[in-house]
Amino acid sequence: MSAKIYQPARSAMQSGQSRTKGWILEFIPAQARFIDPLMGWTGSGDMNSQVKLTFDTREAAIAYAEKNGIEYLVAEPKKRSHILRQNGYGDNFAAQRRTPWTH
Repeated sequence: MSAKIYQPARSAMQSGQSRTKGWILEFIPAQARFIDPLMGWTGSGDMNSQVKLTFDTREAAIAYAEKNGIEYLVAEPKKRSHILRQNGYGDNFAAQRRTPWTH
């Protein structure tokens, strides 16, 4: 039984950094998913694939995995680069613009 420890990225529907500060321990599936021939739903016999544990720090997640004998892989987060425009959004509507703003 092995697990992946990672810090979640923000969703495409959010602009802030809410719910991205904690760490998640998620079990790696032990077997592949299968398609039910009658209904067409995907299923799995691996119950650990449904478990997602949240921790405040990376060290707490690692300590939990080591305490319970779980092999783990830590995925380091990629830092977000902020895009800063010189004059910002408000410059689109400034009265002193040299050219009219259009889409």
